[in-house]
Amino acid sequence: QVQLVESGGGLVQPGGSLTLSCAASGIISSINAMGWYRQAPEKQRELVAHITSTGNSNYVDFVKGRFTISRDFAKNTVDLQMNSLQPEDTAVYYCNAVPPRYEFWGQGTQVTVSS
Repeated sequence: QVQLVESGGGLVQPGGSLTLSCAASGIISSINAMGWYRQAPEKQRELVAHITSTGNSNYVDFVKGRFTISRDFAKNTVDLQMNSLQPEDTAVYYCNAVPPRYEFWGQGTQVTVSS
């Protein structure tokens, strides 16, 4: 059974950067698309970036040019490089398949952007 563990979150000032990492305990190479989702307080969880097994990536408009998703099949990880962070990026970030699988939801990692 696959378990996903997110890490790398923290407190950062506006304009700062963070790299989130998602480590899978099982093999995820057979999953075509993996993504990063986020849930801000009192808001619904939303997909912000995803990457396919062929390396094609896609981003929602509000993170384009700032976030970069990457996938390492050898390490079984999916990373999210986040630059130029803004207070609106404050949320709990999760990784999961696209579309998401209920059993893959982990604890997420908190990202707080504040001065």
